[in-house]
Amino acid sequence: MNILITGATGFIGSFIVEEALRRNMNVWVAVRNTSSRKYLNDERIRFLTLDFDNQEQMAAQMANLTFDYVVHAAGITKCVDAADFHRVNTEGTKHFVEALRQTRQPLMRFVYLSSLSVCGAVGETRPYQPISEDTPPQPNTEYGKSKLAAEQWLATVNGLPYIVLRPTGVYGPRERDYFMMAKSIRQHVDFAVGYKPQVLTFIYVLDVVQAVFLALDKGETGKAYIISDGCDYDSRRFSDLIRHELGNPWLLRIKAPLWLLRVITFIGEYVGRLTGSVSALNNDKYHIMKQRNWRCDISRARRELGFNPEYDLERGVKLTMKWYIDNTWL
Repeated sequence: MNILITGATGFIGSFIVEEALRRNMNVWVAVRNTSSRKYLNDERIRFLTLDFDNQEQMAAQMANLTFDYVVHAAGITKCVDAADFHRVNTEGTKHFVEALRQTRQPLMRFVYLSSLSVCGAVGETRPYQPISEDTPPQPNTEYGKSKLAAEQWLATVNGLPYIVLRPTGVYGPRERDYFMMAKSIRQHVDFAVGYKPQVLTFIYVLDVVQAVFLALDKGETGKAYIISDGCDYDSRRFSDLIRHELGNPWLLRIKAPLWLLRVITFIGEYVGRLTGSVSALNNDKYHIMKQRNWRCDISRARRELGFNPEYDLERGVKLTMKWYIDNTWL
């Protein structure tokens, strides 16, 4: 079977590539000229250089190729200009799918990696109610809006056998955002915001990979599936587990009010625009950290895909911290 994986140089995409190779699939990966291929060094991998802003270029690159499966994991989670979310995540998806259609690919499945962020801050009244696929999406970030717009456009494409996956917060080896928390804890600071109780959810990267290949095999066309490890956590659980794996360093816990986070992210956004560099503390980050309810219901994925998470947070954090240490990130 021939599979094309976009976003293959990224965190999640690189693990999808490894699983496809393990299954002896013929693996094609889409890369940019500037992308690092550090985790794509298997000689069986075939590379395609695709420009997601250019439908005709992509169609020309794929004209003589045949794909049975496509996993579209390419996208951006932060940027200087909010318009880039829509240019890359929404318009890039449109151009890519139209290029596939132009080359008349005989696709059996097209899996789109979306995000729980498309649902937004819903069910924020206590007791928090879990977010499900039936929850009307109300994205509160530009990132979430761009992913939802792509989902909605896919639903208009006749004959496309697409399945959407909406993972919650994904962590694991090679991931850089949660790594910043681990780095901060290593430096004896744990920073949190907001005094109202927060419920968090997570999913280890290899469980995302499991869901991808289950969707390729069993996913129902046109459906979305929320995926997490199936558990809820209070706001300290993740940092406590990181601290434990780092040898329980002494820790200064700082809990800031939301108004202070708003000031910090406003400044971060402004500085990012001035310097042209992406700041980890931006307007989208404010809404993500402000959100209190990340509870989600994965019963549809369990029932229809046979999804069974293999990594709870304790096991996943242990493996992740070991990788960071072994690879001298920490």
